[in-house]
Amino acid sequence: MQRANDAGRNPAGQHINVCGYVDLKNENVRAGFPFFIFAPLSQTVTPTANNRSSTATASDTRPHIVVLGAGFGGLTFCQRFPRDLARISLVDRHNHHLFQPLLYQVATAGLALPDIAQPIRSILSRRRDVTVLLEEARGFDTENRRLICDVETLAYDYLVLALGGVTSYFGHPEWARFAPGLKSLEDASRIRRQVLLAFEHAETTKDEAERRQLMTLVVVGGGPTGVELAGALAELARFVLRRDFRRIDPGQARVILVEAADRILGQFPNSLSLKGRRQLEAMGVEVRTGAPVEHIDETGLRAGGVFIPSANVIWAAGVRAHPLTGRLGAPVDRAGRIRVEPDLSVPGLPGVYAVGDLVSLVDAKGQPVPGVSPAAMQMAAHAAREITAAIRSDGPPPRRPFIYRDKGTMATIGRSRAVAQIGRMHLTGFPAWLAWLGVHLVFLIGFRNKLSVLMQWMYAYFAYKRGSRVVVDLFPPDRAPPPGGPEAERWRSPSETPKTSP
Repeated sequence: MQRANDAGRNPAGQHINVCGYVDLKNENVRAGFPFFIFAPLSQTVTPTANNRSSTATASDTRPHIVVLGAGFGGLTFCQRFPRDLARISLVDRHNHHLFQPLLYQVATAGLALPDIAQPIRSILSRRRDVTVLLEEARGFDTENRRLICDVETLAYDYLVLALGGVTSYFGHPEWARFAPGLKSLEDASRIRRQVLLAFEHAETTKDEAERRQLMTLVVVGGGPTGVELAGALAELARFVLRRDFRRIDPGQARVILVEAADRILGQFPNSLSLKGRRQLEAMGVEVRTGAPVEHIDETGLRAGGVFIPSANVIWAAGVRAHPLTGRLGAPVDRAGRIRVEPDLSVPGLPGVYAVGDLVSLVDAKGQPVPGVSPAAMQMAAHAAREITAAIRSDGPPPRRPFIYRDKGTMATIGRSRAVAQIGRMHLTGFPAWLAWLGVHLVFLIGFRNKLSVLMQWMYAYFAYKRGSRVVVDLFPPDRAPPPGGPEAERWRSPSETPKTSP
């Protein structure tokens, strides 16, 4: 087996993406559910000036594993891999692990940004065989087993790809300007700012048509993320903001959920899908199915032949594999996902494995593996076992096929409203909502985060308030008005008003 001569210091990765519903029977949940509230330095490296790669000490002959992406898949691999069997470099372009299932709550002012993110180095501080690296990956030299990054090149014996997915606009990238997706903390911050400022502008405008446009919130995509977003926006308008304005009634805001298919929550049985729709409509959400999006611009969108004037369109409709996978030279499907072997190895690339959203696979039982967080975690654990066997084996190790175990799915819709499927058992309403709360607290990393989220949920439940409604950057860099312009004057505080000479 080829040994890597380079040990990375700053290789890059991309953040993994996961869907907005979770595994109910994961071993972490079984072990930790009753107690959910209380639940490395590596070898010396020397940069080489010529090729900007990092070189390990000659005394460390352990295999070098590079894990690209620190989401659920990448983090699980590092946690499940045996200690000190290899040198592991976990690389990502962010310094934090993001708990993406709760990202929509940040976007709707329910939680603060730090509540759902934890520093990667802190999470893995006890793993002395894992080096966390912050960099940007640019490509692969698979012939020489090297990962090419912005600053340096990193050699590997094994490469685990856990890049996740990115928002797909189905061939219309120009829509991204008017309909932000929800994949990162930056996305959530942008959506929260956009929604809150829409109500502020509606309070001051004299144009009734503009006011209606500002107070129309459209969510595209009827999957779990879209359903959760629509429900949270309806609660924000009807309960949280209703008493805060004097010239407008936020309770009159329209929240519209647009779905191209004939029903929402297509991953769930028909009965749960129907109950989910009824719960949304009871909250005042307009659900429009069979309405594919045809056009989006700054004035609104056209879906199913009907134009909807709106200044707030949020995209939760599609995911595709990270574009970096296209530079790997591996076979991919229409969504750019890698067609891996049954054991999750990449065809034609020895030592390379892929897990999570960027994988296209029908498992050994003939069931397609979905792009959700439980699947990413299960695949990461399987890849860890496969690489462990390869390192410990004298000859060719057995290649065991991956089998996905679907242990349940759930999606929350609003206050005391949710749907859940656990095997043959279906839950709706308050019991499903309680189960959703508990499971998410179990999976959330960090005691401070668990406690903070629990306290904010309790506050919101009893007080009908949300505490994360501060807008700091009124003018993001890409939309800032010219200094001294009319829009700047509109938002200038009294203390900042220029004084004129007598």
